[in-house]
Amino acid sequence: MDTNFHFSGQKSIYKGKVREVYTLEDDILVMIATDRLSAFDVVMPKGIPYKGQILNQIATKMMKATEDIVPNWLMATPDTNVAVGKACEPFKVEMVIRGYMSGHAAREYKAGKRVLCGEPMPEGMKENDKFPEPIITPATKAEQGDHDEDISKADILERGIISEADYIILEKYTKALFQRGTELAAKRGLILVDTKYEFGKTKDGEIVLIDEIHTPDSSRYFYADGYEERQANGEPQKQLSKEFVRQWLISNGFQGLEGQKLPEMSDEYIESVSNRYIELYESIMGEPFEKADVSNIHERIGANVSNYLNAAR
Repeated sequence: MDTNFHFSGQKSIYKGKVREVYTLEDDILVMIATDRLSAFDVVMPKGIPYKGQILNQIATKMMKATEDIVPNWLMATPDTNVAVGKACEPFKVEMVIRGYMSGHAAREYKAGKRVLCGEPMPEGMKENDKFPEPIITPATKAEQGDHDEDISKADILERGIISEADYIILEKYTKALFQRGTELAAKRGLILVDTKYEFGKTKDGEIVLIDEIHTPDSSRYFYADGYEERQANGEPQKQLSKEFVRQWLISNGFQGLEGQKLPEMSDEYIESVSNRYIELYESIMGEPFEKADVSNIHERIGANVSNYLNAAR
């Protein structure tokens, strides 16, 4: 649930909802994926065993599977929960791309909107229908709070959040990554429905992919088998994402709103969530999940990262 390392050359620590980022000398970042679970912008009081390992392994393996089309920040994975890479200045916009009208897009459509982030959505669509072409619907962090806000390309450029030259590159990379992600998912019998990518700029001015990619926390997948039949019958799609946690919270009266109390997660429920994340890993990656030794996880991570840093120097 928490780390407190003191690596050689360490300058600062940033603790996000799930990941903890250690900034070292020479523009090196050590990113540790914890077992914390976040939903509705709230961190749950109990962790999910192996969740950090699962997310880190999917993200780093997906980065290696896409590095031929888009450069990324990753340098090494010295531990199953750790990624080491180049420090970057992040762009203040998440590049969300949607191949299907699901989730937020479907909710906006049901509310009568036919334009999302400046992108038109055709009339006559049903929830989970495929868009004629994938649409990019960027999001930016709200000025107040930690919620994401929709923003159009025109607004991004007008407000000077990203230069036009850089945005053109982000668009190109986003489409290329989504195409590759779609192809990788199809090999596993899955449909990559929507996802988000984050980018940063190195001190040398290179735009690179950062953060996680194609994980169940940042993406939505459908099972391809039966997709058309379920759409024709107006049935919900069978999906792979952490949506099942959100639905459990909603059914127990919690959506992160003021005055709502977090429901108690029993040990049995936490184990079921852990098993579901393992299922997600095996479905997305097409290989068995191997549980790392967690008998002394802090000692393990500390030793693996220190050994890597010493060898790198």
